[in-house]
Amino acid sequence: MAAHTPNPGAVAVTTPAIARPRRTRRLLGALALVLLLPFGFHYGVGAFARMTPPSLTLTQITLSRAKDDTRRKQLAGAYARKRGAITEVRLRGDPVSMGQAHVKLLYHEQLTIERELHQQFRHFVPWSAARTLIIDMARLRFRTIDQTLSPSHRLEIAAQAAAFAPDPFTSLMDTYPRFIYLHTLYDMLLSFEHSPLIGCTSLVVGPGLAGGHTLLARNFDFEGPQVLDDHKVVFLIFEQGRIPYASVSWPGFVGAATGMNREGLAIVIHGARAGQLRAHGKPVAQTVRELLGGARRTRQAITMLQARAPMVPHMLLIADALGDAVVVERVPGRAMFVREMKGQTLPLTNHLEGPDANDPKNLAVRANSSTLARRARLDEIISNLRAPVSVKDAVAILRDKTGRRGKTLPLGDRRAIDALIATHSVVMDNTARALWVSEGPHVSGRFVRFNLRQLLDPAYRPRGPAHVEVLPADDIASDGRYDAWAKAGAQHPESP
Repeated sequence: MAAHTPNPGAVAVTTPAIARPRRTRRLLGALALVLLLPFGFHYGVGAFARMTPPSLTLTQITLSRAKDDTRRKQLAGAYARKRGAITEVRLRGDPVSMGQAHVKLLYHEQLTIERELHQQFRHFVPWSAARTLIIDMARLRFRTIDQTLSPSHRLEIAAQAAAFAPDPFTSLMDTYPRFIYLHTLYDMLLSFEHSPLIGCTSLVVGPGLAGGHTLLARNFDFEGPQVLDDHKVVFLIFEQGRIPYASVSWPGFVGAATGMNREGLAIVIHGARAGQLRAHGKPVAQTVRELLGGARRTRQAITMLQARAPMVPHMLLIADALGDAVVVERVPGRAMFVREMKGQTLPLTNHLEGPDANDPKNLAVRANSSTLARRARLDEIISNLRAPVSVKDAVAILRDKTGRRGKTLPLGDRRAIDALIATHSVVMDNTARALWVSEGPHVSGRFVRFNLRQLLDPAYRPRGPAHVEVLPADDIASDGRYDAWAKAGAQHPESP
């Protein structure tokens, strides 16, 4: 009997000796897979989402300083100079010439802005792996976005990329695709649920109330890095065979979020939320650029919009020199809605009022953002306007920091028209063909006048230092209130 009893010790010794190496190999294999998957995904995205720039040849151009104004940089038909604290840049010619000149004139400013964008990204997303994943997901989602641009815009961006040397950011991404994403940043940001672009306030005042002039006043509330406000540019764009126009923007950006052309047609973009993102639509800042270069009147711009499907929901406020003003609400996959001006004023914040007003995303904007509070205050101000409304009056509206019925709000409160978050603030006189642009910070600085009748004349040549005509800075810039607010942390109460 004893000879036939199994030996329990043999089982206890031999089974783990065989199973442990197998389990170890499986665990090591799983661990290797987990560790390698992110690298595989990253390099897979790089290959799958690769963008090929159009071929081009850069010419040798030499940057020089003007003898009659040493602050003016110039080359060929392009120049950059200071008008007050704002940089004025003229670009003209074919796409390659314009892209190359853009970088030659503004390379150091572009470098400063991109470095600050990367630093802000690292601040909000401190983990390197998380930043890489976010970038990879964005590249995957928007992998064909360069194909939504017109051939001329792609060529211009490619020329910028080729001229941007040295480029210290290639470890993050090659220059051309990175520039494509930077130029379509507006649409990409609007696709995020908590977009920093849902905060703009604008108003059109018609000729019957503005002494025969059409005025468009706007705060572009983009809560990006302060450097975009500090280095704002008024671009004077002369594309071949198109209407010259001015765009208020920042170095490196070829689209238009706020602009007016030589014919007095003015367009500004407002962020909105409804429907779904469409990767094959046309970026809105490029659409506005095409409208400014091709339309003379509001109705012509509306017709042009019909052939340009949007990528993301937004609104365009369009006004011409004759006083014809509209808000165009655009949602991907849906018919656009045109809201006409009633009487002599047309206000706009960030909620849709047409057929998409009950879209759940628009209802969320109404409930969770400051759009209704700003609109209510703007409507109160409008109801008290008396003719003739001047540019100075329009600036005062953009600087309003109170709530409904004039309720005192803390500085930076998002319910105010001026929440101290504007990247640029502009009053456009469509009739006089003039821009008044805040030097900053935000809406607090002096407003500097740009005479577009002169500056958008193809025959114009700058001589001597730029003439500076201004409206005075806000009182908070000189009485210590702004400095105290900034020193205390530049807080923005979140109450809707």
